[in-house]
Amino acid sequence: MSQPHSSKPTSTIFSSVPSPQWTLLFLLFLCTVGFYTLHLPNSAAAFSNVRDALRFRNIYLSFATNSTVSAYLRALTLHPHLAGTHPALQTARFVHSHFADLGLRTHTVDYRALLSYPLHASLSAHSSDGSSRELPLVEPGGAGAEVVRPYHAYSPSGVVTGAQAVYVNLGREEDYRALRRVGVDVKGCVAVVRRGEESRGGVVGRAAEEGAVAVLMYTEGESMSGVERGTVMKGLGDPLTPGWGGVEGGEALDLEDSQILNRFPKIPSMPISPEVAYSILRSLEGPQMPHHWRDDALGPQPGRVGPGPTLLNFTYQAEKKIATIHNVFAIIRGSEEPDRYVLLGNHRDAWTYGAVDPNSGTAVLLDIARRYALMMRQGWQPRRTIVLCSWDAEEFGMIGSTEWVEQNLLNLGSKVVAYLNVDCAVQGPGFFAGATPQLDNLLIEVAKKVQDPDSESMTIYDNWMITNKVINIQRLSGVDSDFAPLLQHAGVPSVDLYYGRDFPVYHTAFDSYDWMTNHGDPLFQRHVAVAGVWGLLALHLADDPILPFNYVSYTEQLWNYTNLLRNLVKGNVSLHPITASIQELASAAEEAEGEAKKLREEERNSEFLVLKKRALNDRLMLAERGFLDADGLQGRQWFKHLVYGPRGDSESKLIFFPGIADAISASTRMKRKEGEAAIQHEIWRVARAIERASSALRGGIFTEK
Repeated sequence: MSQPHSSKPTSTIFSSVPSPQWTLLFLLFLCTVGFYTLHLPNSAAAFSNVRDALRFRNIYLSFATNSTVSAYLRALTLHPHLAGTHPALQTARFVHSHFADLGLRTHTVDYRALLSYPLHASLSAHSSDGSSRELPLVEPGGAGAEVVRPYHAYSPSGVVTGAQAVYVNLGREEDYRALRRVGVDVKGCVAVVRRGEESRGGVVGRAAEEGAVAVLMYTEGESMSGVERGTVMKGLGDPLTPGWGGVEGGEALDLEDSQILNRFPKIPSMPISPEVAYSILRSLEGPQMPHHWRDDALGPQPGRVGPGPTLLNFTYQAEKKIATIHNVFAIIRGSEEPDRYVLLGNHRDAWTYGAVDPNSGTAVLLDIARRYALMMRQGWQPRRTIVLCSWDAEEFGMIGSTEWVEQNLLNLGSKVVAYLNVDCAVQGPGFFAGATPQLDNLLIEVAKKVQDPDSESMTIYDNWMITNKVINIQRLSGVDSDFAPLLQHAGVPSVDLYYGRDFPVYHTAFDSYDWMTNHGDPLFQRHVAVAGVWGLLALHLADDPILPFNYVSYTEQLWNYTNLLRNLVKGNVSLHPITASIQELASAAEEAEGEAKKLREEERNSEFLVLKKRALNDRLMLAERGFLDADGLQGRQWFKHLVYGPRGDSESKLIFFPGIADAISASTRMKRKEGEAAIQHEIWRVARAIERASSALRGGIFTEK
């Protein structure tokens, strides 16, 4: 924006007699300089110089031991530890003791949250010839008495008697349209659903809208008897405290409040094994299954979709209760910028034993803590504060991390540099990473420093390139792990890391230490590789004098999104607001890169340069917050990020600009002019968000052109 005109000549600002306001500003400047002068390290012994930083990174990598990570995972998976239970508390104490025994400053933050548990479930099938059979709902051989029976958290209780089964494929809108075309009505039926990419809650909610009375959901995989547990609640965080932390004695909504009830499905649902699902599907008659449903299916598919003639009796009884959950933190205080935080997070709670999900990540986090503690004994202290975060109740809807983010939103927005998330550290072969684009270059550079666990002569980067031909860094639009509240609500630059695309024992009783040692990572080399990347990313973000953020990468990504969007918007809809705002961001990003380069090359360590670096770092850190919008996404106001966030329409092809994606989907149900206006409004909102990011990156309130 152009500089506003002043009625006074510019020279009066530099008058020999300063105004009281300028005297105050000058005194504040001197105080700030004095603070940083007192806190400047001795240049000869400064840990923060390039040589020492490189030395400590090499030391960090040298402290890797496969057996240590294995021992941590073994200890974490001795018992199931579902959030809100006594074993979950014991696991929290184990993590707390580990951090404390290493000499790290450790504390626990507890929240009270509404959780959901099963009391009773049964399912029986009744054939037209009069025969009936009880269908098993637990895993044979894999589930001891201490493992929670398979269930969907927050499913309502319900009893269904004599309802016909109908196969609805993945339970999408297009699947119900396909059924209607062949004359199938699901009203009054039990919908049998094959699990896909859409959330469980979204699938159950749509089934209810179509008139189904219950949902049975199965997941295809190698295990025919495994049953995938999960949550069907909409949204993130404790449903009783939407937007604020659920602290002891604090405000909480009544369970019958409409805000609460809208987050739960209206009909009961239950997970079943593929084996049980196929036994039901084989009995179906009615129209032939659409051919295109077969294309992406792994197991045997029914020839027909029903309804019936087999009748199902379904009973599910649940309880919702207030439980205490425990977030555990270890803090390594920064030596020069203690008020700037680098967060490493992993959730600790598991549906069952949780060897993959999430304790492969927890074991790695414990090992990073061990390595950092050893480095501290050799004289290392990070420039910025590092916080190791062990979240609770993620499986119920990212509750632990969300409550903490909501409680600390102001400080997170002004002080957190980045959040580095690992959930399932190891699911199998192949390195995968997601990140906000300003962290792409750092992620690539770190991947070049860590040995690939499956190829002795290559780094992770080398294997990444050979496997994918290009570096494919994913984006964080989903709500499938704890990066969601940090990025999509608080606007914190984020990374998510893992090995293996998926694994066959996901959320089942077979997710055990034995499965990991036999299948996932027998030698724990992949765990060590994740620890290498995760820990080194944090060391760069905590120790580099200039934050290793590159917004040129962000600009390039936004250009790519806009080009893809160009093919989807038609009529009187203009993308000019977005293209103009991206040009502004590109200019600001180039300026920031140039400034960072000059400051990195500067060998002096004066008070003035310290202030300049601090100011640039703050701009680099805060630019991501510009993409937040106070009003959030339409109908999902809690999600504030206008570049990365969940889509309201699961059938939308866009995985970016969620507000625009929703408007495009909604426009198909509007008059042309109204639809175009809705899309254009969301385009303007995104453009303003990009302008805010540009302004934050440049700094100041006024920008000269």
